[in-house]
Amino acid sequence: MGIIDNVIDSAIDAFRFKDTIFYKENSDLQDRYDALKRLNDEYPNNEDLIRELFIIKKGLDGENEIAYQLKKAHIGMYVLRDVKVKYEDLTAQIDYVIITPVYIYYVECKNLVGNITVTDKGDFIREITINGKKIKKGMYSPLRQVEAQREVIRKIWDSNTSNFKKFFSSKNFEYYRRVLVVAANQDTILNTNYAPKDMKYKILRADALVRQIEYDFNHRGNDEVLDSRKSMEELAKSYLDYSSKDIIDYYEFYKSKYCSNIIGNDELRDRLIEFRKQRSNERGVPAYYVFTNDELDKLIEVRPQSIEALKKANILTPIKIKTHGELIINEINR
Repeated sequence: MGIIDNVIDSAIDAFRFKDTIFYKENSDLQDRYDALKRLNDEYPNNEDLIRELFIIKKGLDGENEIAYQLKKAHIGMYVLRDVKVKYEDLTAQIDYVIITPVYIYYVECKNLVGNITVTDKGDFIREITINGKKIKKGMYSPLRQVEAQREVIRKIWDSNTSNFKKFFSSKNFEYYRRVLVVAANQDTILNTNYAPKDMKYKILRADALVRQIEYDFNHRGNDEVLDSRKSMEELAKSYLDYSSKDIIDYYEFYKSKYCSNIIGNDELRDRLIEFRKQRSNERGVPAYYVFTNDELDKLIEVRPQSIEALKKANILTPIKIKTHGELIINEINR
């Protein structure tokens, strides 16, 4: 019977669905990136926007690298990207949910600059080089992060599963729903030599992701295989059914967060230029005796709202502050 069973299994595998289907491919990071790119074009040289754009771009590149690797797989899977679920007051954002014929994987993507070492206690240490000097810093464990996300999924599952099924299936929940941390930066050196044994296979580089999924499938033993592509699709749909439907306008979000001061800069500049013109006429002095163009730019950037703040900003000379300071503050505070 063993030989017959192997022949049947081989025949089933030969005809088994082996494509990678992205059941949900859009990403929150892509929406954020598009909004930031648009704002960066409209408000150039905004350091806050540039910094946020860099961070989001790194995360997006990491997610895209994982998508690229999964599309090359020949296993048969349904993939959902950027899944957000909520249970009561708990929320979870999972970078990738990968549904294979046997296991479901929850993937946390990290596209970090620098190298990562996992200690024998399971702590993550990140090493970066700044000005030729190597700096080591501890970081929050992405493995604990994705495990916490899995727990939110478990609570949703528990609340929608019969007690009978729960009794027989709950103990296998984590076995069939596995967590992975994927380092997507190809330049990152990932050192898990000293990591606890049960963690090593859960932390890997993007180019090893498909190999790990293939290994799990090929060494599944007697684990049950989903009987059809339709079953996998129905499972993928269930994740979307419990996903958050909130739509965020990231353009307005980042505009309010980083550009609110900039939006009023032209108006403030016009008022300060008009004030300078009137003040120079009243005092019979050149306009730059009130403040120069460079000082004008700094006043708009800093926006001091009191004489003390104006003095601390070191923008104007003491005589200019004494002569015009209160009036300048009044114009800014208007």
